[in-house]
Amino acid sequence: MNLEQTIRLAHGAGGKLMAELISKLFVPPLDNPYLRQMADSAVIPGPSGKPRFAISTDSFVVRPLFFPGGDIGSLAVHGTVNDLAMSGARPLWLTAGFILEEGIEVKVLARVVRSMAQAAETAGVQIVAGDTKVVERGHGDGVYINTAGVGIVPEGVEIGPQRVQPGDEILLSGTLGDHGIAVLSQREGLEFETQLLSDSAALNGLVEALLAAAPHTHCLRDPTRGGLAAVLNELADTSNTGAEIEEAAIPVHPAVAAACEMMGFDPLTVANEGKLVAFVPPQEAGAALEALRRHPLGQAAARIGVVTAEHPRMVLARTGIGGRRVIDMPLGELLPRIC
Repeated sequence: MNLEQTIRLAHGAGGKLMAELISKLFVPPLDNPYLRQMADSAVIPGPSGKPRFAISTDSFVVRPLFFPGGDIGSLAVHGTVNDLAMSGARPLWLTAGFILEEGIEVKVLARVVRSMAQAAETAGVQIVAGDTKVVERGHGDGVYINTAGVGIVPEGVEIGPQRVQPGDEILLSGTLGDHGIAVLSQREGLEFETQLLSDSAALNGLVEALLAAAPHTHCLRDPTRGGLAAVLNELADTSNTGAEIEEAAIPVHPAVAAACEMMGFDPLTVANEGKLVAFVPPQEAGAALEALRRHPLGQAAARIGVVTAEHPRMVLARTGIGGRRVIDMPLGELLPRIC
């Protein structure tokens, strides 16, 4: 398999090493048609073929547990809801498994659970089952949360990586890097002139608005681990297409841009938890962009590029000085343990 002999943090980071681990170790023995979809959630037909269900699972190991703009509890709900929404599904039910470290204060856990409850209510989902395990002191960071989510895919909605086509316009719903830099600033005690807040949010309402305006949207992704760079490279590889983006068109908060420049990060590789990337046929792109901008979570939405038949499986960015650079799949994650 030509895999590394031991697991590194980068294997869970959404970049090249994680992709290799999935494709070479997990997929071959577990292979089935639904797993082969390789999307944020798997779309499964119901007993009679209708309705179709979307099913997803995720785990959350963020450090610190509480950060500007969110916490591990709300993040767990938002991340799971968003994975379902990226299949065009209407999220309905979640489960939550808690792995607790011996010694965590009960009031801290209660705060996490209250945050989950509030996030679930706001997103319109219910947490219907759960589990709790406790590990010895020193074998965890207070709380880890594993989730599963189930939603219903409306009739006529067909969204997936394989549907990306040359000519599709690439839309981004807002500024990049807010979550990753907000967590880093809290973790490392960094201070900026403007307080940076995580963008953690449930995107199901934004997706509904988008699909109402652009019902033939081909693909949706939320650029979490590995950021926008990982999403574009994954989809270029899956659909055997190329992507060309305009760096000047990509919205980045000035404080995030300054932090990235100071620390040598590329905003395209920093994680987000409340943004989506949409691949939309050109005839519906204008309406889609307007719909995104009318929603509170999409006010900074922008058209950032196009899918092309040229240079398949390669992502190119046009720079501010008119040149072009290759956007590679990140090797690992610049900022581990942020989701």
